[in-house]
Amino acid sequence: MTHHSGFACFVGRPNAGKSTLTNAIVGEKIAIASSKPQTTRHTVRGIINREDAQLILVDTPGLHRPRTLLGERLNTLVRDTWTEVDVVAVCLPANQHIGPGDTFIVNAIADLPQHPKLVALATKTDLVSKSRLRNHLQEIHNLEESSGIRWEHIIPVSAVTGEQVELVTDLLCTLLPEGPSLYPDDIVTDEPTEMRIAELIRESVLEGVRDELPHSITVIIDEMRLREGRPEDKPLMEIFASMIVERDSQKGILIGYQGVRLKEVGSAARAQITALLGMPVHLDLHIKVLKEWQRDAKHLNRLGF
Repeated sequence: MTHHSGFACFVGRPNAGKSTLTNAIVGEKIAIASSKPQTTRHTVRGIINREDAQLILVDTPGLHRPRTLLGERLNTLVRDTWTEVDVVAVCLPANQHIGPGDTFIVNAIADLPQHPKLVALATKTDLVSKSRLRNHLQEIHNLEESSGIRWEHIIPVSAVTGEQVELVTDLLCTLLPEGPSLYPDDIVTDEPTEMRIAELIRESVLEGVRDELPHSITVIIDEMRLREGRPEDKPLMEIFASMIVERDSQKGILIGYQGVRLKEVGSAARAQITALLGMPVHLDLHIKVLKEWQRDAKHLNRLGF
């Protein structure tokens, strides 16, 4: 049997369903997802192993008009990823008309000296009627002529219901070059555990916060250790993490009235981290203020951006 292996990248506007679809295809939560735009801030690689192929699926931040140095760096990360993958799948949510942001992304890919194979994914099909979906698919088809590109496939898909998720996986695998597996067949992501934990905490923070806060929050893991003196069959992981914001007023919002908001964040994050690690977790959260960290090169470098 011919074996294929390689990289496919999901791109699109913020909140186009990229991370949710990544998790659905991988079959495990490796990328956080929320209703807040620009949730993803780094490339997340999910690894799908099959008898005939190994698909490394790269979820990227949403390409957007940057307002900060962080935004500029995220856009650069997206464009760099385009040149390193075999297939780019453009996520175009069916509940929104094709807009200038979508056209900008497709034209930017078309302008690459050697652009990868292109697939169009009409995401979030569970949110629209059949007639609206037909019109949306025609809009996607029209991008071929207006942008001078060619879609290898145009696929409607819903990560929420699972409709056509398997078909997307199958077609992406057929577009990969022939070759051996690039990763061991027993891992689903190469993302460090500490990074996954930090992202789960940030996801818990994003739910329910005000619109001005999501872009100002990042999370770092200060320390992780097994608590000493515990029986081997009853381990406890101690995690000390810092939530970084830009202003003192944001710190108060995260704490909430009598600390209620901070407790809610800790409880939600602890449950997800416990499931990830397979053991009980003691989570110690602190809030730190780094003035205008999104615009400060030194802060961004220290925070891993």
